[in-house]
Amino acid sequence: MQHVPLAERVRPRRLEDYIGQEHLTGHGAPLKNYLDSGTIPSMIFWGPPGVGKTTLARIIGETLQLPYVQLSAINAGVADVRKIIADSKEQGRILLFLDEIHRFNKSQQDALLGAVESGNILLIGATTENPSFEVNNALLSRCQVYVLQDLSADNLLSMAQQAISKDEFLQSKQTSIAEHSALLQFSGGDGRKLLNIIDMIAMHEQAPVVIDDNKVKNILQNKQIVYDKAGEEHYNIISAFIKSIRGSDPNAAVYYLARMLEGGEKPEFIARRLLILASEDIGNANPTALVLATTTMTAVQTIGMPEGRIILSQCATYLACSMKSNASYLAINNAMELVQKTGALAVPLHLRNAPTKLMKSMDYGKEYEYAHSHPGNFIEQEFLPDSIRGAKFFEPGNNARENEMRDFLKKRWKDKYGY
Repeated sequence: MQHVPLAERVRPRRLEDYIGQEHLTGHGAPLKNYLDSGTIPSMIFWGPPGVGKTTLARIIGETLQLPYVQLSAINAGVADVRKIIADSKEQGRILLFLDEIHRFNKSQQDALLGAVESGNILLIGATTENPSFEVNNALLSRCQVYVLQDLSADNLLSMAQQAISKDEFLQSKQTSIAEHSALLQFSGGDGRKLLNIIDMIAMHEQAPVVIDDNKVKNILQNKQIVYDKAGEEHYNIISAFIKSIRGSDPNAAVYYLARMLEGGEKPEFIARRLLILASEDIGNANPTALVLATTTMTAVQTIGMPEGRIILSQCATYLACSMKSNASYLAINNAMELVQKTGALAVPLHLRNAPTKLMKSMDYGKEYEYAHSHPGNFIEQEFLPDSIRGAKFFEPGNNARENEMRDFLKKRWKDKYGY
């Protein structure tokens, strides 16, 4: 039987049991007033991990008796959002808690606008990043932003005592806290981490369990800190892993890789993230990166663990040591943004397919120049719709390979695109 993390087992369901964030939940505070009135706007919770963002969203759903749906922007997409919106039209208002909302791109965030505006969806987004930079203005203007603060030492100790008094497993182990300095130090203001440490000690100790500084230090030295594959720590570690590779630090990359593997993370998940990074953060600065990441995915699926760790390490260190460029990532985002603004512009006649006589009579394909029939396999002609002639989406990065691409484009297009 799977062991449910303590943070999940004792998650408060009423505002009265919620610890911390008194500036939002205390008497006369904004969220308390909203819940007392029975109405609440869509919101963004901005704060560090483990301070109660998810718990607060669930309490709001329970209090308002709304259907509650939780998504992570890391693995959810527009299709998931549209399904929830469709369900809300049939079932009534739904509370959508979108964790890591800053990871949704503009088009994914835009998919929420209509439902939030109409009130069919009560959106509560959670982010550890500044929403002013990571959430688009249209969605931000429809939401209240609330800042959640680090939990104080008193908050954390209250949380620990609350868990001990309520959790059946901790009670069965006759758990108590004799010393708390190390507990507070290693939790680092993160309530989830604090509860996971307590849970880990209780699982590895015989009753009665008396938590002191030495036990905390020993358990954390001999066991990897809990890696909750369904919670915030999961996203924190994978985020640190990706950012370490993006930042060209192979040492940090393999450290976080080891954290994930020791915590039981599926190697296929890690391989998928490496595959995305190879294109998003390296791209044409080193096209071999995408080839190696693709091969890594196949190899890990074929070999499995524990040997798969070696392949993942090879790929992670290679990507970390590679030249970086996000030019392809920015190019498609820029192009999609323009498509959303301009809609389905007409394809120029000379580029259209002309499989029938009627189409040919309408000048489909007329005056198209076949590039291979000209010197250097190039002849200047217009490929974009008339209304966006000269639009530039792709800007090569400043590295050896993409500088070659820049020179290639400049020789052919001269000053047209500003290369």
